[in-house]
Amino acid sequence: MQLSTNISNSYELLEFLKNQNLLENHPEFWWPSASSFEILIGAILTQNTKWINVEKSLENLKKLDIVSLEKLRDVDTQTLVLAITPSGFKNQKSVRLKLLAKNIIDEFGSFETFCITVSKEWLLEQKGIGLETADAILCYACHQEFMVVDKYTQRLVKHFGFEFESYEDLQAWCEYGINENFDKISELYGFEISLNKLYCRFHGKIIEFMKSNKL
Repeated sequence: MQLSTNISNSYELLEFLKNQNLLENHPEFWWPSASSFEILIGAILTQNTKWINVEKSLENLKKLDIVSLEKLRDVDTQTLVLAITPSGFKNQKSVRLKLLAKNIIDEFGSFETFCITVSKEWLLEQKGIGLETADAILCYACHQEFMVVDKYTQRLVKHFGFEFESYEDLQAWCEYGINENFDKISELYGFEISLNKLYCRFHGKIIEFMKSNKL
């Protein structure tokens, strides 16, 4: 697909994507189960696999009632391995999930306190959590003001002539254009929207657009 639209910043990219009506039938924060404990698990499970596989693993965990930090920490490893098999890398991911649950309980006491007080630096110290996974947890589970950028984001902005050497540079470009033009956001949406929700929906629009258009 050839895009004739010219954009000079991320706000203009958001404006272009918003005109496509990409999220009409999606949840408020785009990501399924946003705000919930599932986000934490899903952000780990989705590494190196498709979301449809993660959904199967999450359904298995629900059937086993593994829906809290304590239950995730205490579940038998082999039981967890079998439950998350659809997501791939089952042995590695099961160890990392159990350790993460333990560390969150030890450091924060509860999932709710974790969401309010966790920092990106703390998350990046955890085994198996990189920049994209950390931001997904912060943005969708904790509702902190971090925008997730990924390979879809990279490919789309490259199509418009922007290339970045690092994840951080791409994220900074996406966030800067939004913040610099935030006074226009209410007019664009027709209502007040929080920066976190905007980041969630911006990222979601990028994903849905890229899934529908082969660039």
